[in-house]
Amino acid sequence: MRIGGLASGMDIDTLVKDLMKAERIPLDKLSQKKTTLEWQRDDYRSMNKLLSDLDNLIFETIGRPSNFSKKSVTSSNPNAVSASANGTAINTTINMEVMETAKPATWVDTSKSVSSTYISSQDRTLSFEIMNGSGVSEGIKTINIKAGDNLTSISAAFNNSGLGVSAFYDSQKQQFVLTKKDSGSQSSIKVQDSITAEFMGELGFQNSIGELSGKTAGLDAKFTINGYETTRSTNTFSINGINYNLLQKGTSNLTVGDDTNATVESIRTFVNKYNETIDAINKKIGEAKYRDYTPLTSEQRKDLSEKEAEMWDEKAKSGLLRNDSSLSNGLNSMRQILYNNINTGDSKYDLLSEIGIGTSKNYLNKGKLEIDENKLRNALSEKPEAVMKLFNGNGTEVGIVQKLRESIKSTIVKIESKAGNEFRNNSSLARELEAVNKRIFTFEDRLVQVENRYWRQFQAMEAAVQRSNQQGAYLMQQFGGGQ
Repeated sequence: MRIGGLASGMDIDTLVKDLMKAERIPLDKLSQKKTTLEWQRDDYRSMNKLLSDLDNLIFETIGRPSNFSKKSVTSSNPNAVSASANGTAINTTINMEVMETAKPATWVDTSKSVSSTYISSQDRTLSFEIMNGSGVSEGIKTINIKAGDNLTSISAAFNNSGLGVSAFYDSQKQQFVLTKKDSGSQSSIKVQDSITAEFMGELGFQNSIGELSGKTAGLDAKFTINGYETTRSTNTFSINGINYNLLQKGTSNLTVGDDTNATVESIRTFVNKYNETIDAINKKIGEAKYRDYTPLTSEQRKDLSEKEAEMWDEKAKSGLLRNDSSLSNGLNSMRQILYNNINTGDSKYDLLSEIGIGTSKNYLNKGKLEIDENKLRNALSEKPEAVMKLFNGNGTEVGIVQKLRESIKSTIVKIESKAGNEFRNNSSLARELEAVNKRIFTFEDRLVQVENRYWRQFQAMEAAVQRSNQQGAYLMQQFGGGQ
Protein backbone atom coordinates (compact mmCIF):
# COMPACT_ATOMS: atom_id res chain seq x y z
CA MET A 1 0.00 0.00 0.00
CA ARG A 2 1.52 3.29 -1.11
CA ILE A 3 0.56 6.83 -0.03
CA GLY A 4 1.88 9.78 -2.00
CA GLY A 5 1.31 13.51 -2.37
CA LEU A 6 1.62 14.45 1.28
CA ALA A 7 4.25 17.07 0.50
CA SER A 8 3.26 18.12 -3.05
CA GLY A 9 -0.53 17.76 -2.64
CA MET A 10 -0.63 15.82 -5.94
CA ASP A 11 -2.75 12.64 -6.42
CA ILE A 12 0.24 10.40 -7.06
CA ASP A 13 -1.81 7.20 -7.12
CA THR A 14 -4.02 8.49 -9.96
CA LEU A 15 -1.00 9.84 -11.83
CA VAL A 16 0.74 6.46 -11.68
CA LYS A 17 -2.42 4.65 -12.78
CA ASP A 18 -2.82 6.98 -15.76
CA LEU A 19 0.81 6.53 -16.72
CA MET A 20 0.44 2.75 -16.44
CA LYS A 21 -2.57 2.79 -18.76
CA ALA A 22 -0.30 3.90 -21.56
CA GLU A 23 2.31 1.35 -20.53
CA ARG A 24 -0.35 -1.43 -20.57
CA ILE A 25 -1.47 -0.82 -24.16
CA PRO A 26 0.94 -3.45 -25.63
CA LEU A 27 -0.14 -5.92 -22.90
CA ASP A 28 -3.82 -5.30 -23.72
CA LYS A 29 -3.06 -6.05 -27.37
CA LEU A 30 -1.35 -9.29 -26.37
CA SER A 31 -4.34 -10.27 -24.19
CA GLN A 32 -6.70 -9.49 -27.06
CA LYS A 33 -4.60 -11.62 -29.38
CA LYS A 34 -4.73 -14.47 -26.86
CA THR A 35 -8.53 -14.21 -26.64
CA THR A 36 -8.81 -14.18 -30.44
CA LEU A 37 -6.64 -17.30 -30.72
CA GLU A 38 -8.75 -19.07 -28.08
CA TRP A 39 -11.96 -18.16 -29.91
CA GLN A 40 -10.49 -19.37 -33.18
CA ARG A 41 -9.39 -22.63 -31.58
CA ASP A 42 -12.86 -23.18 -30.15
CA ASP A 43 -14.46 -22.46 -33.54
CA TYR A 44 -12.22 -25.02 -35.22
CA ARG A 45 -13.07 -27.62 -32.58
CA SER A 46 -16.80 -26.95 -32.95
CA MET A 47 -16.46 -27.61 -36.70
CA ASN A 48 -14.61 -30.84 -35.96
CA LYS A 49 -17.39 -31.83 -33.56
CA LEU A 50 -19.92 -31.36 -36.37
CA LEU A 51 -17.83 -33.45 -38.76
CA SER A 52 -17.27 -36.17 -36.17
CA ASP A 53 -21.01 -36.33 -35.44
CA LEU A 54 -21.71 -36.63 -39.17
CA ASP A 55 -19.14 -39.43 -39.49
CA ASN A 56 -20.72 -41.35 -36.60
CA LEU A 57 -24.20 -40.92 -38.03
CA ILE A 58 -23.08 -42.13 -41.47
CA PHE A 59 -21.70 -45.27 -39.82
CA GLU A 60 -24.93 -45.89 -37.91
CA THR A 61 -27.29 -45.29 -40.85
CA ILE A 62 -26.22 -45.67 -44.48
CA GLY A 63 -22.94 -47.25 -43.36
CA ARG A 64 -24.68 -50.42 -42.17
CA PRO A 65 -25.60 -52.79 -45.02
CA SER A 66 -28.22 -54.33 -42.73
CA ASN A 67 -30.17 -51.05 -42.92
CA PHE A 68 -30.74 -51.78 -46.62
CA SER A 69 -32.07 -55.29 -46.04
CA LYS A 70 -34.59 -54.76 -43.26
CA LYS A 71 -37.80 -56.73 -43.47
CA SER A 72 -41.33 -55.96 -42.37
CA VAL A 73 -44.05 -58.46 -41.48
CA THR A 74 -47.76 -57.72 -41.63
CA SER A 75 -50.31 -59.97 -39.94
CA SER A 76 -53.93 -60.29 -41.03
CA ASN A 77 -54.83 -61.12 -37.41
CA PRO A 78 -52.31 -59.41 -35.08
CA ASN A 79 -54.41 -60.38 -32.06
CA ALA A 80 -53.51 -64.01 -32.73
CA VAL A 81 -49.99 -63.76 -34.17
CA SER A 82 -47.48 -60.93 -34.44
CA ALA A 83 -44.09 -61.29 -36.09
CA SER A 84 -40.92 -59.51 -37.13
CA ALA A 85 -38.13 -60.57 -39.46
CA ASN A 86 -34.39 -60.04 -39.85
CA GLY A 87 -32.50 -59.48 -43.07
CA THR A 88 -32.05 -63.19 -43.79
CA ALA A 89 -35.79 -63.85 -44.12
CA ILE A 90 -37.12 -64.32 -47.64
CA ASN A 91 -40.13 -62.42 -48.93
CA THR A 92 -43.05 -64.79 -48.60
CA THR A 93 -46.59 -65.31 -47.30
CA ILE A 94 -47.26 -67.70 -44.40
CA ASN A 95 -50.55 -69.09 -43.16
CA MET A 96 -50.46 -69.81 -39.45
CA GLU A 97 -53.15 -71.33 -37.24
CA VAL A 98 -52.69 -71.24 -33.47
CA MET A 99 -54.49 -74.14 -31.78
CA GLU A 100 -52.94 -73.62 -28.33
CA THR A 101 -50.67 -71.03 -26.77
CA ALA A 102 -47.91 -72.07 -24.38
CA LYS A 103 -48.63 -71.72 -20.69
CA PRO A 104 -46.45 -72.10 -17.57
CA ALA A 105 -46.76 -74.84 -14.96
CA THR A 106 -48.10 -74.04 -11.49
CA TRP A 107 -47.81 -75.76 -8.11
CA VAL A 108 -50.49 -75.45 -5.44
CA ASP A 109 -51.54 -78.41 -3.27
CA THR A 110 -55.23 -77.94 -2.43
CA SER A 111 -55.20 -80.98 -0.12
CA LYS A 112 -53.36 -78.95 2.52
CA SER A 113 -53.26 -75.33 3.65
CA VAL A 114 -50.93 -72.98 5.51
CA SER A 115 -51.95 -70.37 8.06
CA SER A 116 -51.36 -66.70 7.22
CA THR A 117 -49.50 -66.39 10.54
CA TYR A 118 -46.87 -68.98 9.59
CA ILE A 119 -43.31 -68.13 10.71
CA SER A 120 -40.23 -70.19 9.86
CA SER A 121 -38.84 -71.68 13.07
CA GLN A 122 -35.22 -72.01 11.92
CA ASP A 123 -32.61 -71.16 9.28
CA ARG A 124 -32.72 -73.58 6.34
CA THR A 125 -31.16 -74.02 2.93
CA LEU A 126 -33.63 -75.44 0.41
CA SER A 127 -32.44 -77.43 -2.59
CA PHE A 128 -34.35 -78.05 -5.84
CA GLU A 129 -33.60 -79.41 -9.31
CA ILE A 130 -35.28 -77.28 -11.97
CA MET A 131 -36.38 -78.44 -15.42
CA ASN A 132 -37.39 -75.84 -18.00
CA GLY A 133 -40.42 -76.06 -20.28
CA SER A 134 -38.48 -78.11 -22.82
CA GLY A 135 -37.43 -80.66 -20.22
CA VAL A 136 -33.82 -79.50 -19.97
CA SER A 137 -32.32 -79.48 -16.49
CA GLU A 138 -31.21 -76.08 -15.23
CA GLY A 139 -29.26 -77.70 -12.41
CA ILE A 140 -29.60 -77.64 -8.64
CA LYS A 141 -30.83 -74.31 -7.21
CA THR A 142 -30.84 -73.29 -3.54
CA ILE A 143 -32.82 -70.81 -1.44
CA ASN A 144 -31.87 -69.58 2.03
CA ILE A 145 -34.73 -69.25 4.52
CA LYS A 146 -34.12 -67.54 7.85
CA ALA A 147 -35.74 -68.14 11.23
CA GLY A 148 -38.54 -65.61 11.65
CA ASP A 149 -39.31 -65.34 7.92
CA ASN A 150 -43.04 -64.94 7.30
CA LEU A 151 -44.96 -65.80 4.14
CA THR A 152 -44.21 -62.39 2.59
CA SER A 153 -40.44 -62.69 3.02
CA ILE A 154 -40.55 -66.38 1.98
CA SER A 155 -42.37 -65.39 -1.24
CA ALA A 156 -39.69 -62.75 -1.88
CA ALA A 157 -36.95 -65.36 -1.32
CA PHE A 158 -38.51 -67.63 -3.97
CA ASN A 159 -39.10 -64.75 -6.41
CA ASN A 160 -35.50 -63.53 -6.13
CA SER A 161 -33.93 -66.98 -6.37
CA GLY A 162 -32.65 -68.79 -9.42
CA LEU A 163 -35.64 -71.13 -9.57
CA GLY A 164 -37.32 -69.08 -12.27
CA VAL A 165 -40.64 -69.00 -10.44
CA SER A 166 -43.15 -66.46 -9.18
CA ALA A 167 -44.41 -67.13 -5.65
CA PHE A 168 -47.30 -65.65 -3.68
CA TYR A 169 -49.61 -66.53 -0.80
CA ASP A 170 -53.38 -66.64 -1.40
CA SER A 171 -54.72 -65.57 1.99
CA GLN A 172 -58.34 -66.30 1.04
CA LYS A 173 -57.69 -69.96 0.26
CA GLN A 174 -54.65 -70.22 2.53
CA GLN A 175 -52.53 -71.63 -0.27
CA PHE A 176 -48.87 -71.01 -1.17
CA VAL A 177 -48.60 -70.87 -5.00
CA LEU A 178 -45.60 -71.27 -7.31
CA THR A 179 -45.76 -70.46 -11.04
CA LYS A 180 -42.92 -71.17 -13.47
CA LYS A 181 -41.81 -68.06 -15.32
CA ASP A 182 -41.17 -69.96 -18.55
CA SER A 183 -43.89 -71.89 -20.35
CA GLY A 184 -43.89 -75.44 -21.66
CA SER A 185 -45.24 -78.88 -20.80
CA GLN A 186 -42.04 -80.32 -19.31
CA SER A 187 -41.33 -77.86 -16.51
CA SER A 188 -40.72 -79.44 -13.13
CA ILE A 189 -39.48 -78.65 -9.62
CA LYS A 190 -37.90 -81.58 -7.76
CA VAL A 191 -37.28 -81.51 -4.00
CA GLN A 192 -33.74 -82.74 -3.32
CA ASP A 193 -33.54 -83.51 0.42
CA SER A 194 -35.50 -84.06 3.62
CA ILE A 195 -34.87 -80.52 4.93
CA THR A 196 -36.47 -79.07 1.79
CA ALA A 197 -39.29 -81.65 1.90
CA GLU A 198 -40.06 -80.78 5.53
CA PHE A 199 -40.17 -77.04 4.81
CA MET A 200 -42.36 -77.42 1.70
CA GLY A 201 -44.68 -79.56 3.85
CA GLU A 202 -45.00 -76.59 6.21
CA LEU A 203 -46.03 -74.46 3.21
CA GLY A 204 -48.91 -76.85 2.39
CA PHE A 205 -47.21 -79.25 -0.03
CA GLN A 206 -46.56 -82.98 0.46
CA ASN A 207 -43.61 -83.66 2.73
CA SER A 208 -41.64 -85.81 0.28
CA ILE A 209 -38.50 -85.86 -1.83
CA GLY A 210 -39.00 -85.76 -5.59
CA GLU A 211 -41.51 -83.88 -7.79
CA LEU A 212 -43.21 -81.10 -5.85
CA SER A 213 -46.87 -81.93 -5.26
CA GLY A 214 -49.82 -79.96 -6.60
CA LYS A 215 -48.45 -79.56 -10.11
CA THR A 216 -50.61 -78.37 -12.97
CA ALA A 217 -48.47 -79.05 -16.01
CA GLY A 218 -47.68 -76.26 -18.42
CA LEU A 219 -48.69 -76.37 -22.08
CA ASP A 220 -46.66 -76.26 -25.27
CA ALA A 221 -47.73 -73.92 -28.02
CA LYS A 222 -49.47 -75.91 -30.76
CA PHE A 223 -49.81 -74.41 -34.24
CA THR A 224 -49.57 -75.04 -37.98
CA ILE A 225 -47.36 -73.24 -40.51
CA ASN A 226 -48.71 -73.59 -44.04
CA GLY A 227 -50.52 -76.72 -42.91
CA TYR A 228 -47.58 -78.29 -41.08
CA GLU A 229 -48.41 -78.95 -37.43
CA THR A 230 -45.72 -78.49 -34.78
CA THR A 231 -45.17 -77.36 -31.19
CA ARG A 232 -42.89 -75.07 -29.18
CA SER A 233 -42.44 -74.74 -25.43
CA THR A 234 -42.74 -70.94 -25.65
CA ASN A 235 -44.97 -68.51 -27.50
CA THR A 236 -41.97 -66.64 -28.93
CA PHE A 237 -39.61 -68.42 -31.31
CA SER A 238 -37.81 -67.98 -34.63
CA ILE A 239 -38.03 -69.99 -37.84
CA ASN A 240 -36.01 -69.08 -40.95
CA GLY A 241 -35.30 -65.52 -39.81
CA ILE A 242 -38.90 -64.77 -38.78
CA ASN A 243 -39.61 -64.09 -35.11
CA TYR A 244 -43.09 -65.22 -34.11
CA ASN A 245 -45.16 -64.22 -31.07
CA LEU A 246 -48.28 -66.33 -30.50
CA LEU A 247 -50.93 -64.40 -28.58
CA GLN A 248 -54.14 -66.40 -28.71
CA LYS A 249 -55.98 -69.07 -30.70
CA GLY A 250 -56.77 -68.04 -34.24
CA THR A 251 -55.62 -67.98 -37.86
CA SER A 252 -53.45 -65.32 -39.50
CA ASN A 253 -51.77 -64.73 -42.84
CA LEU A 254 -48.29 -63.23 -42.43
CA THR A 255 -46.65 -61.34 -45.30
CA VAL A 256 -42.88 -60.83 -45.23
CA GLY A 257 -41.49 -58.04 -47.43
CA ASP A 258 -38.73 -55.46 -47.71
CA ASP A 259 -39.04 -52.66 -45.16
CA THR A 260 -38.56 -49.78 -47.56
CA ASN A 261 -39.73 -47.28 -44.95
CA ALA A 262 -36.83 -48.13 -42.63
CA THR A 263 -34.28 -47.73 -45.43
CA VAL A 264 -35.78 -44.45 -46.60
CA GLU A 265 -35.69 -43.17 -43.03
CA SER A 266 -31.99 -44.10 -42.68
CA ILE A 267 -31.17 -42.22 -45.90
CA ARG A 268 -33.33 -39.24 -44.88
CA THR A 269 -31.57 -39.09 -41.51
CA PHE A 270 -28.18 -38.99 -43.27
CA VAL A 271 -29.29 -36.31 -45.74
CA ASN A 272 -30.66 -34.10 -42.96
CA LYS A 273 -27.46 -34.41 -40.93
CA TYR A 274 -25.28 -33.79 -44.00
CA ASN A 275 -27.26 -30.65 -44.85
CA GLU A 276 -27.11 -29.42 -41.26
CA THR A 277 -23.33 -29.93 -41.19
CA ILE A 278 -22.43 -28.24 -44.48
CA ASP A 279 -24.83 -25.39 -43.70
CA ALA A 280 -23.04 -24.70 -40.41
CA ILE A 281 -19.59 -24.90 -42.06
CA ASN A 282 -20.63 -22.69 -44.98
CA LYS A 283 -21.94 -20.06 -42.56
CA LYS A 284 -18.73 -20.18 -40.55
CA ILE A 285 -16.33 -19.82 -43.49
CA GLY A 286 -18.57 -17.14 -45.00
CA GLU A 287 -18.88 -14.99 -41.87
CA ALA A 288 -18.10 -11.30 -42.22
CA LYS A 289 -14.89 -10.11 -40.57
CA TYR A 290 -15.23 -6.93 -38.50
CA ARG A 291 -11.66 -5.74 -38.09
CA ASP A 292 -12.62 -2.75 -35.96
CA TYR A 293 -14.09 -5.06 -33.32
CA THR A 294 -11.33 -6.56 -31.22
CA PRO A 295 -11.88 -8.48 -27.97
CA LEU A 296 -12.85 -6.21 -25.10
CA THR A 297 -10.39 -5.63 -22.31
CA SER A 298 -11.65 -5.88 -18.74
CA GLU A 299 -11.60 -2.07 -18.47
CA GLN A 300 -13.52 -1.65 -21.72
CA ARG A 301 -16.12 -4.21 -20.66
CA LYS A 302 -16.80 -2.24 -17.47
CA ASP A 303 -17.89 0.76 -19.56
CA LEU A 304 -20.51 -1.25 -21.52
CA SER A 305 -23.86 -2.71 -20.58
CA GLU A 306 -24.26 -6.47 -20.68
CA LYS A 307 -26.22 -6.25 -23.95
CA GLU A 308 -23.67 -3.91 -25.53
CA ALA A 309 -20.82 -6.22 -24.52
CA GLU A 310 -22.69 -9.22 -25.94
CA MET A 311 -23.24 -7.46 -29.28
CA TRP A 312 -19.59 -6.39 -29.38
CA ASP A 313 -18.39 -9.95 -28.69
CA GLU A 314 -20.60 -11.25 -31.48
CA LYS A 315 -18.91 -8.93 -33.97
CA ALA A 316 -15.45 -9.62 -32.53
CA LYS A 317 -15.92 -13.40 -32.87
CA SER A 318 -17.27 -13.19 -36.41
CA GLY A 319 -15.11 -14.25 -39.33
CA LEU A 320 -12.36 -16.03 -37.41
CA LEU A 321 -12.57 -18.98 -39.85
CA ARG A 322 -13.50 -16.94 -42.90
CA ASN A 323 -12.39 -18.66 -46.13
CA ASP A 324 -10.51 -21.33 -44.16
CA SER A 325 -8.87 -23.62 -46.72
CA SER A 326 -9.15 -26.83 -44.69
CA LEU A 327 -12.90 -26.47 -44.27
CA SER A 328 -13.48 -25.23 -47.83
CA ASN A 329 -11.47 -28.09 -49.31
CA GLY A 330 -13.26 -30.56 -47.04
CA LEU A 331 -16.65 -29.39 -48.31
CA ASN A 332 -15.51 -29.57 -51.93
CA SER A 333 -14.19 -33.09 -51.38
CA MET A 334 -17.50 -34.30 -49.94
CA ARG A 335 -19.46 -32.69 -52.79
CA GLN A 336 -17.28 -34.39 -55.40
CA ILE A 337 -17.73 -37.80 -53.74
CA LEU A 338 -21.52 -37.47 -53.98
CA TYR A 339 -21.19 -37.23 -57.77
CA ASN A 340 -18.94 -40.32 -58.06
CA ASN A 341 -19.96 -43.35 -60.08
CA ILE A 342 -19.90 -46.60 -58.07
CA ASN A 343 -19.88 -50.00 -59.73
CA THR A 344 -23.06 -51.56 -58.36
CA GLY A 345 -23.44 -54.16 -61.10
CA ASP A 346 -26.36 -52.18 -62.51
CA SER A 347 -25.56 -49.09 -64.60
CA LYS A 348 -29.09 -47.83 -63.95
CA TYR A 349 -28.23 -47.30 -60.30
CA ASP A 350 -24.57 -46.28 -60.09
CA LEU A 351 -25.10 -42.62 -59.14
CA LEU A 352 -26.90 -41.02 -56.23
CA SER A 353 -28.92 -38.90 -58.63
CA GLU A 354 -30.26 -42.11 -60.21
CA ILE A 355 -31.87 -43.16 -56.93
CA GLY A 356 -33.40 -39.75 -56.27
CA ILE A 357 -30.68 -38.02 -54.21
CA GLY A 358 -29.25 -34.84 -55.73
CA THR A 359 -28.01 -31.37 -54.84
CA SER A 360 -30.42 -28.47 -54.60
CA LYS A 361 -30.82 -26.39 -57.75
CA ASN A 362 -30.90 -23.27 -55.59
CA TYR A 363 -27.29 -22.05 -55.54
CA LEU A 364 -27.92 -20.31 -52.21
CA ASN A 365 -28.21 -23.75 -50.60
CA LYS A 366 -24.52 -24.35 -51.45
CA GLY A 367 -24.63 -28.07 -52.15
CA LYS A 368 -27.40 -29.22 -49.83
CA LEU A 369 -28.97 -32.56 -50.75
CA GLU A 370 -32.59 -33.14 -51.69
CA ILE A 371 -34.50 -36.43 -51.92
CA ASP A 372 -37.00 -37.44 -54.58
CA GLU A 373 -38.74 -39.96 -52.33
CA ASN A 374 -40.80 -41.60 -55.09
CA LYS A 375 -37.67 -42.17 -57.17
CA LEU A 376 -35.82 -43.52 -54.12
CA ARG A 377 -38.62 -45.93 -53.20
CA ASN A 378 -38.80 -47.18 -56.78
CA ALA A 379 -35.06 -47.88 -56.77
CA LEU A 380 -35.31 -49.69 -53.42
CA SER A 381 -38.21 -51.78 -54.66
CA GLU A 382 -36.60 -52.62 -57.98
CA LYS A 383 -32.94 -53.11 -56.99
CA PRO A 384 -32.34 -52.86 -53.22
CA GLU A 385 -28.98 -54.64 -53.52
CA ALA A 386 -27.73 -52.10 -56.09
CA VAL A 387 -28.73 -49.23 -53.78
CA MET A 388 -26.88 -50.89 -50.91
CA LYS A 389 -23.75 -51.33 -53.08
CA LEU A 390 -23.93 -47.69 -54.16
CA PHE A 391 -23.50 -46.69 -50.54
CA ASN A 392 -21.37 -49.56 -49.20
CA GLY A 393 -19.42 -50.86 -52.18
CA ASN A 394 -19.33 -54.18 -53.97
CA GLY A 395 -16.50 -55.96 -52.16
CA THR A 396 -13.78 -54.85 -54.57
CA GLU A 397 -14.67 -51.17 -54.84
CA VAL A 398 -15.60 -48.97 -51.89
CA GLY A 399 -18.88 -47.12 -51.92
CA ILE A 400 -19.92 -43.56 -51.14
CA VAL A 401 -19.98 -44.22 -47.40
CA GLN A 402 -16.31 -45.17 -47.08
CA LYS A 403 -15.21 -42.35 -49.40
CA LEU A 404 -17.21 -39.81 -47.42
CA ARG A 405 -15.89 -41.06 -44.10
CA GLU A 406 -12.28 -40.98 -45.35
CA SER A 407 -12.78 -37.41 -46.59
CA ILE A 408 -14.32 -36.34 -43.27
CA LYS A 409 -11.50 -37.92 -41.27
CA SER A 410 -8.90 -36.24 -43.49
CA THR A 411 -10.50 -32.84 -42.82
CA ILE A 412 -10.67 -33.57 -39.08
CA VAL A 413 -6.94 -34.42 -39.01
CA LYS A 414 -6.06 -31.17 -40.82
CA ILE A 415 -8.13 -29.11 -38.40
CA GLU A 416 -6.65 -30.92 -35.40
CA SER A 417 -3.20 -29.98 -36.64
CA LYS A 418 -4.34 -26.35 -36.33
CA ALA A 419 -6.50 -26.48 -33.21
CA GLY A 420 -5.80 -29.80 -31.49
CA ASN A 421 -8.45 -31.62 -29.46
CA GLU A 422 -9.17 -32.55 -25.86
CA PHE A 423 -6.44 -35.23 -25.98
CA ARG A 424 -3.91 -33.53 -28.25
CA ASN A 425 -2.58 -30.03 -27.67
CA ASN A 426 0.53 -29.77 -29.85
CA SER A 427 -1.27 -27.88 -32.63
CA SER A 428 -0.11 -24.72 -34.35
CA LEU A 429 -2.63 -22.61 -32.41
CA ALA A 430 -1.50 -24.21 -29.14
CA ARG A 431 2.11 -23.27 -29.91
CA GLU A 432 1.07 -19.74 -30.83
CA LEU A 433 -0.95 -19.44 -27.62
CA GLU A 434 2.02 -20.66 -25.60
CA ALA A 435 4.25 -18.02 -27.20
CA VAL A 436 1.69 -15.28 -26.47
CA ASN A 437 1.36 -16.44 -22.86
CA LYS A 438 5.12 -16.23 -22.42
CA ARG A 439 5.16 -12.71 -23.84
CA ILE A 440 2.29 -11.73 -21.53
CA PHE A 441 4.14 -13.13 -18.50
CA THR A 442 7.34 -11.28 -19.47
CA PHE A 443 5.46 -8.04 -20.12
CA GLU A 444 3.56 -8.23 -16.82
CA ASP A 445 6.88 -8.62 -15.01
CA ARG A 446 8.21 -5.58 -16.88
CA LEU A 447 5.11 -3.53 -15.96
CA VAL A 448 5.75 -4.22 -12.27
CA GLN A 449 9.24 -2.83 -12.71
CA VAL A 450 7.95 0.24 -14.59
CA GLU A 451 5.33 0.95 -11.92
CA ASN A 452 7.94 0.64 -9.20
CA ARG A 453 10.16 3.10 -11.12
CA TYR A 454 7.34 5.64 -11.38
CA TRP A 455 6.71 5.39 -7.65
CA ARG A 456 10.44 5.85 -6.91
CA GLN A 457 10.52 8.92 -9.13
CA PHE A 458 7.47 10.46 -7.49
CA GLN A 459 8.79 9.59 -4.05
CA ALA A 460 12.04 11.34 -4.95
CA MET A 461 10.03 14.33 -6.06
CA GLU A 462 8.06 14.24 -2.82
CA ALA A 463 11.29 14.14 -0.86
CA ALA A 464 12.62 17.15 -2.79
CA VAL A 465 9.39 19.07 -2.23
CA GLN A 466 9.51 18.16 1.45
CA ARG A 467 13.08 19.50 1.74
CA SER A 468 12.09 22.65 -0.11
CA ASN A 469 9.13 23.14 2.20
CA GLN A 470 11.33 22.63 5.23
CA GLN A 471 13.90 25.15 3.95
CA GLY A 472 11.16 27.66 3.19
CA ALA A 473 9.69 27.23 6.63
CA TYR A 474 13.16 27.70 8.16
CA LEU A 475 13.80 30.91 6.21
CA MET A 476 10.40 32.28 7.15
CA GLN A 477 11.15 31.56 10.74
CA GLN A 478 14.50 33.33 10.48
CA PHE A 479 13.04 36.39 8.80
CA GLY A 480 10.27 36.56 11.30
CA GLY A 481 12.70 36.30 14.16
CA GLY A 482 14.75 39.26 12.83
CA GLN A 483 11.80 41.67 13.10
